[in-house]
Amino acid sequence: MSATKLVAKQVTENEINFPNIKEWEKESAGVREYPILDFDEKALCKLQTGVKETLRHSKVHISGGRGYEFFKRVFDVCAASIGLAVLAIPMGAFALAIYIDDKGNPFFSQVRLTKNGKPFHMYKLRSMCMDAEKKFADVQKENMSDGLAFKSDDDPRITRIGKFIRKTSIDELPQLINVIKGDMSIIGPRPPLPREVVLYTPEHMDRLLVKGGLSCICQCEGRSDMEFDKWVESDIKYIKERSALFDVKLILKTISAVLQRKGAK
Repeated sequence: MSATKLVAKQVTENEINFPNIKEWEKESAGVREYPILDFDEKALCKLQTGVKETLRHSKVHISGGRGYEFFKRVFDVCAASIGLAVLAIPMGAFALAIYIDDKGNPFFSQVRLTKNGKPFHMYKLRSMCMDAEKKFADVQKENMSDGLAFKSDDDPRITRIGKFIRKTSIDELPQLINVIKGDMSIIGPRPPLPREVVLYTPEHMDRLLVKGGLSCICQCEGRSDMEFDKWVESDIKYIKERSALFDVKLILKTISAVLQRKGAK
């Protein structure tokens, strides 16, 4: 198989075409086009509509009834609130360290998609340089992932402090705010970027049947080391089998994985 060459492609809102999503991913003569999109409100709305339409035909059974959903929401709010109270000081200390390092805003928000393709701003402690998104096209060739999620061991955009807070998952702590707001759950498939979702097949789209999460199966069993297809399989497994007990088990596994820095980059 010839080496895949990733190239930047500017795409307009009118070019988002569902349900023929797979047409975005073109492999001919060793070239794979990966669109870099700056989604405006209209484009996000169209993307969400396409996701909903695709999910209408999904054959994946979503486990858990109203009782489970109520428990999950109450647990999410309580756990996230306690987590923020306990971790506010160390999170603030790292935010200060990031600011001192390059005088930039220590917090970072990025548009992600959650249940049914609903867009929201996901919060993080900034682990990259201020103009990281503008430099994305320059580092695509370093992508180690075999799928749609970008992954690199030597991403030059990552700062000195960023390497540590990524390895320890400290950069994810502000997402507890997203959990309290209802954008995310403690456990659920990791929310993808819009530029990733436009490349999804209908099978990949099933990840968006439930609310996105702070942690998921792949972060417990390999985390960033897991191949993309297995990542999707693990998310579908969660959607089919989720329960209060399963969530608690995954939370405990996540804590263990973070402490061992298993698969974190």
